[in-house]
Amino acid sequence: MAVKFHILTLFPGMFNIFNESIIGRAVANGILEINTVNIRDYTKDKHKKVDDYPYGGGAGMVMAAQPIVDSIRAVKSNSCGKVIYLGPRGRTFNEEVAKELAKEKELIFLCGHYEGIDERVYKYIDDEISLGDFVLTGGEMACIPIIDSISRLVPGVLSSSESYIEESFYNNVLEYPQYTRPPVFEGYAVPEVLLSGHHEKIRKWRRAISLRITKSKRPDLFSKLELSSEDYRLLKEFLQSEDNSSEV
Repeated sequence: MAVKFHILTLFPGMFNIFNESIIGRAVANGILEINTVNIRDYTKDKHKKVDDYPYGGGAGMVMAAQPIVDSIRAVKSNSCGKVIYLGPRGRTFNEEVAKELAKEKELIFLCGHYEGIDERVYKYIDDEISLGDFVLTGGEMACIPIIDSISRLVPGVLSSSESYIEESFYNNVLEYPQYTRPPVFEGYAVPEVLLSGHHEKIRKWRRAISLRITKSKRPDLFSKLELSSEDYRLLKEFLQSEDNSSEV
């Protein structure tokens, strides 16, 4: 059974991006189902308005409660998914949140716009997620990377579970450097260990370099790691060596 994403939005065309690449293939193979719902279709205003001026004054417009709530009700009539609003008050999205949401069979995303939504809509929302502490033009711009991140964790979307287990942030460790042909490019050579064919040496090198990069670039992530005895040994063996430092 496909994992279903329902997206409540004023701009359904923005999500045509999911027809492409890995997500598009997963949709074609019946692993994912992505449904867009135009909130404007549910407004009772004869001019198809979905927003109005805020009570008490202020700049901008606010999305009205009626079309949003009616669109939620329409989707919920055939879905048991949680309603997630993409807004600034929510918990910050990260890999742990992605893993949590990837366990759901259905999710309903509400994309806000303008100056936000009528406060009374919150009664119909189960969760709120923020992409980060910055301003976007609309919830659609947050919804796209969030659905992409969740989708990659759904079994069958990627060709192998290893494709995400070793990637950056999955275990709070940044990914090791990657190289491809030719072995020397403009005087810069691929590290010899990667050409050795010795899988255990390669594994240790990659782990050591990942730890070093994480410690250097993202100390906040590194501080959360529970290092094994092998990790400490690799850090001492590889990271104090000028020769190995020059290989990255």
